[in-house]
Amino acid sequence: MEQILQTRSIPVTGEYDVVVCGGGPGGWIAAVAAARMGARTALIERYGFVGGMATAGLVVPISVFTYNGKLVCGGIPWEFVQRMVEADGAEVEHPLGNISHDPECYKLIAQRMLQESGVELHFHTYLTGCIKEEGRITHVIADTKSGPQAMKAKYVIDSTGDGDLCAMAGAPMQKHTQPLQPPSLCFCLGGIDTDELELIHHEKQGLNYHNLRIQEKLHELEREEEVPMFGGPWFCSIHRPGRVMVNMTRTKADMLDPVQATAAECQLREDVHKFVALLKKHIPDFKDAYLISTAVQTGIRETRHIKGVHVLTGEEYLNGVCFPDAIGRGAHPVDIHAAGDTTQKVVFLKDAAYIPYRSLIVEGFDNLLVAGRCFSADQVASASVRVQASVMGLGQAAGCAAAKCAADGVSVHRVDVSEVQRILREWGAVF
Repeated sequence: MEQILQTRSIPVTGEYDVVVCGGGPGGWIAAVAAARMGARTALIERYGFVGGMATAGLVVPISVFTYNGKLVCGGIPWEFVQRMVEADGAEVEHPLGNISHDPECYKLIAQRMLQESGVELHFHTYLTGCIKEEGRITHVIADTKSGPQAMKAKYVIDSTGDGDLCAMAGAPMQKHTQPLQPPSLCFCLGGIDTDELELIHHEKQGLNYHNLRIQEKLHELEREEEVPMFGGPWFCSIHRPGRVMVNMTRTKADMLDPVQATAAECQLREDVHKFVALLKKHIPDFKDAYLISTAVQTGIRETRHIKGVHVLTGEEYLNGVCFPDAIGRGAHPVDIHAAGDTTQKVVFLKDAAYIPYRSLIVEGFDNLLVAGRCFSADQVASASVRVQASVMGLGQAAGCAAAKCAADGVSVHRVDVSEVQRILREWGAVF
């Protein structure tokens, strides 16, 4: 392959205690946590809003905040939920604690919390590289419409979901033993009788909320006409009458490969329109349905997993091993979608599981933390923790730890984890 060499001069536009890369559920919560502890914090986000899969991906609901009748994801994430409820932009679906929400309300409340905390926002800013010296990432490099810029950072948090910063810095990655879970493009429909359509409120523990009635109809239709590959389907409330968010498309693709990712986006968009037509034609509940929007980007379930100080295993996770350095919990079922067909493997937890701090850090990197689905876990444990409430908990812990490290001038490997735990519990975190 032909290659070119490019040399460029990049201005250093700021110096920060903590730079967070990615404004998804883990990233923006991490930024708020770090800033509330007094760290000078910057957040890099490629879109003009935060929320990641919750907003750009239209992934509703936010799962899972309560389990066995107890709050398992508290602190800043729960504060955020309460503020959305107060703004009439969300509903807590008791007793399980899934949160149906209006993505536009999500964007606004999250933005307010970031600004109130003093986080310096860098929207429309795309992470493109970093400078690493002797086990430390000294600068984060990003591109903007005005050209490249470098941010000098004492500590960095990778919340890109795909582990982009970790990969750019050469952090070790795990080798996948199973095929990657498939991506899906969610979409919003209007014209629905949301009082009659069953299973749009995901409130019961131990129940997979895919609509079996419509699933069976789709399988029946496969014998007569073309039906794109699908999962579920799942129909979700967005706390607005007449509208549902739909999660049913799927395709096989490695979303780190731009060729495959482009093909997946195009295919899934075609599939959305085919599904809307099929639902309108064959399902009475959808006779008046119309497409309001597709997500800004395809939802990604799985790409990279870092190889951290501790790799959280499915066995540890399902058995509820309580680690001495636990900093968060997960309560969503282990949810593994097949890449090549419509099947899904679901394993429900007996109780909320625990996530150790050691799964957020990497050997050989003194100032790097991870907050997102790329954290250090095998494909089984990750298949539960990858959902939004759990990831918010990781972000809260990473932001707190980064700010604590900056205040004490220590490596992420030498931070006083018991003190981080104390602060997190003081905020309302549960572990």
